[in-house]
Amino acid sequence: MNKNTVTHQPLLNSAIKIAIIGGGVAGSTIALRFAELGLDTTLIEKGPSLVNGPPICHLHAGGNLYREISDEQCLTLLKQSIDTVKVYPHSINVRPTVIALPKTDNGQPEDLLPRLEKLRARYSELVAQDNRNKVLGEPSNYFRFYSRDEVDALVNKPIPTHAKQDSDWLISFAQQVDLDSLKFPVLLVQEYGWSAFRMAAITSLAIERLPSCHLQMNSKVVAITQPENSTSWQVSTTSETSTDINHQHFDYVINACGFKSGEIDDMLSAKRQRMVEFKAAYVAHWPQCQGLWPEIVFYGERGTPQGMAQLTPYPDGYFQLHGMTQNITLFEQGLVASSAQSAQPQLAPQFIEKIYLQWPEQLVQNRTLGSIEHMAQFIPTFTDAKVAAKPLFGAQQIPGEDPGLRAADVSFYGKHYARAEIVKGSSALAASDAILANLVACGLVAESALGHYLTEHYFPVSQQCSNVEVTERAMILAKQRNYPTALAKNFCFSK
Repeated sequence: MNKNTVTHQPLLNSAIKIAIIGGGVAGSTIALRFAELGLDTTLIEKGPSLVNGPPICHLHAGGNLYREISDEQCLTLLKQSIDTVKVYPHSINVRPTVIALPKTDNGQPEDLLPRLEKLRARYSELVAQDNRNKVLGEPSNYFRFYSRDEVDALVNKPIPTHAKQDSDWLISFAQQVDLDSLKFPVLLVQEYGWSAFRMAAITSLAIERLPSCHLQMNSKVVAITQPENSTSWQVSTTSETSTDINHQHFDYVINACGFKSGEIDDMLSAKRQRMVEFKAAYVAHWPQCQGLWPEIVFYGERGTPQGMAQLTPYPDGYFQLHGMTQNITLFEQGLVASSAQSAQPQLAPQFIEKIYLQWPEQLVQNRTLGSIEHMAQFIPTFTDAKVAAKPLFGAQQIPGEDPGLRAADVSFYGKHYARAEIVKGSSALAASDAILANLVACGLVAESALGHYLTEHYFPVSQQCSNVEVTERAMILAKQRNYPTALAKNFCFSK
């Protein structure tokens, strides 16, 4: 399918020109949101492809990975995740998450219940308001605790190829996990996976078909200026193939540069307090344990040797691993803050080298093997897993001063300048909605022209991307980035 075969009826006939700097999850989502409506949108990305930032693997439909964040943030993440599933269904890996507390943990499984009840009640409300919100299964089935006896009863069952009931997801868990190391009950919750490669495929395919979206790859912004008494912007860029400076003019600029957002702020002398954290996840191959696996999270205290261990399954026996210790996912001096002199937090050179150049091979081996060992304390046979690829890595921005902030979307500065400041990818749609509302408030877009699409998501071209073509493009992107194509395949075993 190409651009000419897709019927697109833009809602708006607007003369304003919008620039979005940065083609990650936030920038690409905002570009699609605006271009689908018919707004003239230019997406400027300094890299060769879209959505190529920090590793995405989890939708966070309720924020249950984070005991330490507020209930309010969890409820926000739930709503944002539901919207994300509705807009990008082919990027979602539909399988639940199992959360277990090791006996070494200070908490108790029952401590999770009050928040889970709030999340289930909120999900029920959203489904009652609009049945299209029922994307995480029946609200009554949002979570369930399983006792030791219930898990033991699954030990001798064959691992099915498709899940006909929730307990099917626990069979591999029952057979491979050291159950004696855990507190019971264990939690199964409908928090799904999210594929960065499939998200990148959807945004690339849709942008190719949207005449309102102009994609400028391998383009770096070197200056932004706003003439005195003017609300328009001059954005100056250079490309990899030329030293010439290209000057373009826009009515509105959106900074979606992720961990580099402070560099654009500094061009405008726009003060902003933020943090940047470098993180990594690791790819292991465990071919003898293919089949029906949930995501599994073993809680632990962040930053200690007992930090959380997270196992994310993919097809063909591949797994993505997080370990919230200083020797695995976290890094010494990996969290830095902005200063009074600059809105851009300064990561140490060794992190910048990892982002833009390459990881030392020995470090890849040591950290991946360390993540395998960390997981093997709960899944003993996981010691047989092998290093499968370079790490999935990147730096994420965290606006403000709270390193535990997980639900954030956008901030504004001056006239006609917005910053997309998402921490989790599922917040990207909320950022696009907030900026669209600001375009209306600024008088650049007429509210009457938008109608209910000011709040209703309108993605007809994006949603025409088929599962087959998304998979094909995602696998191409995985190969180009030197990752196993299994990470780009659809992971859905529910009947």
